[in-house]
Amino acid sequence: MLVALLSAISAQSAPLLWQVHSQRVDVAPYVDYLREPETGLSYEQLAQLPPSSWTPNPAGNLSFGYSTGAYWFRFVINPQASSTASVLLELAYPVLDHVEVYVQTSGELVQTLQLGDKQPFYERPILHRNFVIPLELKAGAPVTVYLRVASTSSIQVPLTLWDQAAFHISDQSANLFEGIYFGIILVMILYNLFVYLAMGERSFLYYVGYITAMPLFLGSLTGLSFQYLWPEATWWNDQSIVVFLNLVVVFGGIFSMRFLSVLPSNHPKLSAMVIFGVALALIMAIAGLVLPYQLMIMPTIALATVGCLVLLALSVYRWVLKDPAARYYTVAWVLMLFGGIVLALSKFTVLPRNLITENATQIGSALGVILLSMALANRLNREKQLSFLAQRRLLTEERKVRAAQEKSLEVQREANARLEERVLERTRDLEKLNTQLLELSATDALTGLKNRAHFDASFQSACVRAYRFGQPLSLLLVDIDHFKQFNDSYGHLVGDDCLQMVADMIRQVVTRPQDLAARFGGEEFVVVLPDTPDGGAMRVAEKIRQEIERMEFRISEEVISLTVSVGVATQIPEHADQTKELFERADTALYQAKGQGRNRVVGYQPHAATSEQES
Repeated sequence: MLVALLSAISAQSAPLLWQVHSQRVDVAPYVDYLREPETGLSYEQLAQLPPSSWTPNPAGNLSFGYSTGAYWFRFVINPQASSTASVLLELAYPVLDHVEVYVQTSGELVQTLQLGDKQPFYERPILHRNFVIPLELKAGAPVTVYLRVASTSSIQVPLTLWDQAAFHISDQSANLFEGIYFGIILVMILYNLFVYLAMGERSFLYYVGYITAMPLFLGSLTGLSFQYLWPEATWWNDQSIVVFLNLVVVFGGIFSMRFLSVLPSNHPKLSAMVIFGVALALIMAIAGLVLPYQLMIMPTIALATVGCLVLLALSVYRWVLKDPAARYYTVAWVLMLFGGIVLALSKFTVLPRNLITENATQIGSALGVILLSMALANRLNREKQLSFLAQRRLLTEERKVRAAQEKSLEVQREANARLEERVLERTRDLEKLNTQLLELSATDALTGLKNRAHFDASFQSACVRAYRFGQPLSLLLVDIDHFKQFNDSYGHLVGDDCLQMVADMIRQVVTRPQDLAARFGGEEFVVVLPDTPDGGAMRVAEKIRQEIERMEFRISEEVISLTVSVGVATQIPEHADQTKELFERADTALYQAKGQGRNRVVGYQPHAATSEQES
């Protein structure tokens, strides 16, 4: 009998003593638990179980991982106050599906509640992102609390008993942190979105997607989204965790590839690995809209974990390769991971639970978001400086040309004043010189092709002539594939040599006197083919593409293959000023060529363009 009595006593945790001045007590060390059998267990059956059925919880947390079964928990509160006290029991894990609460006072059932994120938010006794249960503690009357927890998510039961005033003070501090965090994220989203709209740089758009999906995932995990965004959408509340976490991987992977310059052109294997992970995450995000939460959560967590480690390894690798952007990225990523690690350690009581550790993930991700935004802005500034230097060089060349023109005119005036008897001879010489100067002003200094200004005038004249005689007019837009990465990798001097070789190849293919080949700007070239139907224009474009693809561009001992994408548009003008429409068609075809993988010729098709716009 003594052994049985000692076993029964040891099978029950000590009661929780609530003192007069108690503010906050961690309930976990005072909890007994048992796993519900597969046949189920009601509250009435629970009361008939022997004490030996319960298992004390000496650990500092109640965490049982992902489990298909339900768990029962109980603990006893002994009020030490002389009067009735109103306290709050907080269950700080808002993604639990079903939570049943039974409260006994002096052995009599006085309160039952049905909680969980499968219940509409407004059915909670206290409208809070966590499950908060009001309790009345009467002097000298022990209170026994039973909890039944079942969930497709991880079974975690962080219980805290609060004094009401202390709870509201702590909650205000937590809300302040949340407000600062989401305010920072909103400012960063708007800032990067405006930069994208102003500059058209897609890295900012992918970054906006990433920093939008991240707080939505954290909001779903912490219950804020359920409280403020979809309080009645109980099904979506679970699925949103899966969907947004996968979208974090999708946008984070695409942004990281562009930001770290891990592209198929310079890192084919690494970029293929990242693209595979992004595609898998996108498929799982779509599947999260259809498949149940319990089937998707474990693969999603595994993919997100592997994705974080891979991207961190990529950033370190690029840092070793002395990529300046990788330094910002690595520090930002470490801050985000460090915040998650601090939160996990606080959940397992390795670190104390306080305002900082509870919001470590938000703090780390906010610092990371700010740092990456600064890095993007710094990168944009560097690109603007390079563009400014290029414009300044062009302005210098233009001034030289003007100086040459002014000098020639001065020579002409002096010659006419001194040598009137040789007027005819000098006039012919000056006309020849003027012709050369006009030719120089109409020629691109780097490639030797006609420049943009000459193209604009000649293209308008060709359109007027085609309209007058009802002839087809074809326009080719030629763009060197991945030229920016080529310039970044080998330098602008090698890039200039590349532009000259491509221009020479176009000049060799475009030989008719009435045809015009010109440099449109940067790595883009244009070819105007008067009186040429679409079939002939496609053949000329394909020949240009093939000749450039076969061309060997040598850098020291390395042979680099160049490719171009060509957009072709042909039209019989319906009015004399139809150059803009024809150019837009050719530009649309060029965009389609790039979208289909580059190194190809695409002719403008009205139906294909319409379908693309609708999609």
